[in-house]
Amino acid sequence: MLDPIVDFFSRVFQAIGRGIGWVVGIILWPFMAASRWYARRGWLIKGPIGIVLLVLFALYANFFYQTQRWAGFDPDYVQAYDLTTRNVSAGEQITAGGAGDTTRTCGRSAIADVTADLIDFNVNENSWISSMLLYKMGFFGIRWDNTPFLDNQASFQRGVNQAIRRTSIELVDSLGRIRGTSQIDGDLQKARENMQFSEDAWYFGINPFGPKTPTPSFYRTAIGSLRVFNDRLERCQAVFDARADNLIQFIDRIANDIGSTSAILRERSENYDLGWFDTRADDRFWFAYGQLYGYYGILHAAGADFEDVIAQRSIKPLWDTTEDQLRSALRIQPFIISNGNEAGWIMPTHLATMGFYVLRVRSNLVELRSVLDR
Repeated sequence: MLDPIVDFFSRVFQAIGRGIGWVVGIILWPFMAASRWYARRGWLIKGPIGIVLLVLFALYANFFYQTQRWAGFDPDYVQAYDLTTRNVSAGEQITAGGAGDTTRTCGRSAIADVTADLIDFNVNENSWISSMLLYKMGFFGIRWDNTPFLDNQASFQRGVNQAIRRTSIELVDSLGRIRGTSQIDGDLQKARENMQFSEDAWYFGINPFGPKTPTPSFYRTAIGSLRVFNDRLERCQAVFDARADNLIQFIDRIANDIGSTSAILRERSENYDLGWFDTRADDRFWFAYGQLYGYYGILHAAGADFEDVIAQRSIKPLWDTTEDQLRSALRIQPFIISNGNEAGWIMPTHLATMGFYVLRVRSNLVELRSVLDR
């Protein structure tokens, strides 16, 4: 009685197997044809082609290694700064020198230090993936961002970079100057200009055509500018205006920034719920993850730089809660990103989960701003 059913499913699976074999055959056919052509050539042709293939193999092996190597990645990286025991606001005078000398010292900016370290993490501890030649070439002409392969670190780095760019702007416009009419700090301005450079520049470009300075070089210059500013600040030769209204504005800009990311996650989650087959879900997820990773350190640093404001306004518990929620978001590290339907029961919905944490962090930032603004 069961034989017809068994036969039916056998035929179905055989048909599926033949279909898979047919697809694999189509994919492999150009390579098989090329290998047969290569085998019939003489060494005068085989030699140069073989060298080119070996070079390509080495380049792709290095590219694979660099995209899978996340050196220095640590969701608890803020603990290494030990800022909870500092008790000195950025720019606050610590020691006074004698009359007319330059031996007095002031508090460094933890925000500038963390921002410089995040750039160093992106371009020195790791390779900057977005401007690598093979990343720009894509997968047989298809952008790596449109595939489920080898693009997670690039998206993560761009997310961290988004937090860095936002912070570099705020350092120039408000934090590193007194009021809005004072002179802009030259080192902070250089850092901002370099961080706004294109994220995917290689040594040569088409638009405009000609040689270029690659992206990592600009970002490395920004590291130096931030550290020079902090060294000057430590010698009381620069300004960090740790006022409450500056902190309010900084929090407001961060809240708006991650609010935009929340909208991107929501749009992808609602309109492209293809589960594990959504090839852009991983880009959105790791960009948001990288952004929160960057802001986790930057907000932790802001808590030290604005230590007096936070103590005077009695918002330390709320500030700690915001940091805890940022750290909670960084616990989500799925092996494969799935953009399943929120009402589904088979495929997970990692984008909606990340969106929930992003909104929760943003809600706490809005509450922080509201308390500070009273």
